[in-house]
Amino acid sequence: MSNLYLLNLLENEVNASIINRQKVANIVLKDENLHRELIKITFYVTEEISIKAVWVLEWICTHYTIDIVLKNIDEFTENIKFVKFDSAARACSKICELLAVNFDTKKVLCLDNNHILKITETCFDWLISDQKTAVKAYAMTTLFIFGKKQKWIHESLKHLIETKIIFESKGTKARGKNVLLAIEKHRKSRS
Repeated sequence: MSNLYLLNLLENEVNASIINRQKVANIVLKDENLHRELIKITFYVTEEISIKAVWVLEWICTHYTIDIVLKNIDEFTENIKFVKFDSAARACSKICELLAVNFDTKKVLCLDNNHILKITETCFDWLISDQKTAVKAYAMTTLFIFGKKQKWIHESLKHLIETKIIFESKGTKARGKNVLLAIEKHRKSRS
């Protein structure tokens, strides 16, 4: 199966419904040749098909395995900064959060400092740009987790929350306040 096959599936089978995302996710999971193709299509950032691709990718990462992203981690971390569509940014930010959670809890993932830096930079960019609440919420959680290992991330995140995020939507403010509490709790546990 090829890129054209996957493009056709995404175009004709995927919409916002769970059933259709699940159907295409199952097809992709059964054929390893489609894994890399799904990542590639996710980053056709000027084309709306990328939204459908990242919906399926997020579904796979959330419900099955994050391994598809890990096997293509270089491509993923190189390209997340280019995602334009709101829905694609939300899904990518959720995948970043899943990567961070798995990195933090399992400590066996193949994320190196360069991958973490690229995810971190993108998350900070999402926080300072005009993004939806969900994107910012996932970005803050990702940054909090990576900040456990790199103090500068917590310092920068805290400053950003206190000077910018605190003036945004109720949902963004609420997540920001929770992250500030978590940062303080983490700091005290290290003392």
